[in-house]
Amino acid sequence: MPKGVLAGYPVVDVKVSLVDGKTHPVDSKDIAFQIAGREVFKKAFLKAKPVLLEPIVNIEVTVPMDFVGDIARDISGKRGRIEGQDVLPGNMAVIRGHVPLAEVAQYNSQLKSVTGGQGSYTIELSHYEMVPPNVQQQIVAQYKPKEESD
Repeated sequence: MPKGVLAGYPVVDVKVSLVDGKTHPVDSKDIAFQIAGREVFKKAFLKAKPVLLEPIVNIEVTVPMDFVGDIARDISGKRGRIEGQDVLPGNMAVIRGHVPLAEVAQYNSQLKSVTGGQGSYTIELSHYEMVPPNVQQQIVAQYKPKEESD
């Protein structure tokens, strides 16, 4: 479960119960039970239609008023949701919203590029949401599992 089945990410919020099992003094080895448990878990897990979760952050972007539209479009284009905006003194504005963390990992350079270095932002973890199906398919397709040593 720490390595995950779907794309190598940890599996959370799962309870597993072993209902029955037998040992044999000659054929039963600890490693055999570990391998069997791992393989059964993989099969059952994939049948349960698992989903990936991604961290969603609160973002506040402070920019000159001239860039409000550009920044709002940029956040929306990053799968973000604008929650509101406030006008500040000095012809500045604060845009608030929610956006997946993966979409703003390199946001500092993008913001500087769009605003000519006049913008700033803060992010804070808000919650986790399901990754959209099309994005999940891309992540799973890119995942190359490493061979496990048995």
